[in-house]
Amino acid sequence: MESKLTYKEAGVDTREAAALVGDIGKEVARTQQARKLFGAFGLFAAAYDLSDYKEPVLVTGCDGVGTKLELLFEHDLVEWAGMDLVAMSVNDILTTGGDPLLFLDYIGVDSLDKPKITRLIKGMSDYLEACKCILAGGETAEMPGLVGEGNLELAGFCIGCVEKPELIVPDSLESGDVLIGYQSDGIHANGWSLVRRVLQQNPDLFSAEEMKEILKPTRLYHDVVWGLRDAGIKPKAMAHITGGGLPENLERVIGDLGADIKLPDWDAKGLEKLADMVDLEDLPNTFNLGFGWVIIVPKAEVEAACAAGCGGVVIGELDSTGKVKVDWKFA
Repeated sequence: MESKLTYKEAGVDTREAAALVGDIGKEVARTQQARKLFGAFGLFAAAYDLSDYKEPVLVTGCDGVGTKLELLFEHDLVEWAGMDLVAMSVNDILTTGGDPLLFLDYIGVDSLDKPKITRLIKGMSDYLEACKCILAGGETAEMPGLVGEGNLELAGFCIGCVEKPELIVPDSLESGDVLIGYQSDGIHANGWSLVRRVLQQNPDLFSAEEMKEILKPTRLYHDVVWGLRDAGIKPKAMAHITGGGLPENLERVIGDLGADIKLPDWDAKGLEKLADMVDLEDLPNTFNLGFGWVIIVPKAEVEAACAAGCGGVVIGELDSTGKVKVDWKFA
């Protein structure tokens, strides 16, 4: 008699997946020190009690790590992929002035690799613990034949909350308001399709030390936001500089206004080697050029904002031109 197939023989091991939930319990617990779920982790849905907020406004975000994933795994920097995943969504939540409360992940794999997934969760938990956000759940999907062997799909989702009067809405911006920038930790998680294309043509372009430098995880900017909040400073706008660089991300918040931005020389730790291989005019629209976060405040608040915001520097002013121009060069 012909034997009949099991789900495991088809490539999906549900028992191993269930065991993974128990294995990551310690990492999940680290993210529930400052805040806790309303109920238990591991149910079908996560709940959070908003009764501490008087006028709660929910804010949400989702993002991924993009093609940077390939190089992170190639260089065995799995935890950094988890950090990138968290920062890309949490930073978006922070631009609203809100608190990141709950984070969920989606991991799609060809077959379950518990050590790799556990390392991913550890990286997520490192960042989530730092910004007091709960790892509330997620989905690890085994999809043999759909996800390529050895590949991995990764997406993150964050839910935050802000008191309605504290919600940052960029509706009072005017010419003369000042842009304060905060440095990035490398190029974060954007522009990697360009970097990978260059590397395909020039595989020995970067040293191992340079590669690790530019692969650093996206910086979390909770320290900036908390510092400003503690000082009683509410920026008129905040921008997370991701895909599209400074021009596109600032244009999303400043509307019909413009800005003439002057940046310090970009110490890109090896990326200046791109200069001979790519269109330099394209780089400001691809990379953050050393600044991953920008706030906009009135001139009267500049000194206090720079002092409170963990190392901010003035990079320009709003004007009426309707265009964002960026003056920069490699160090």
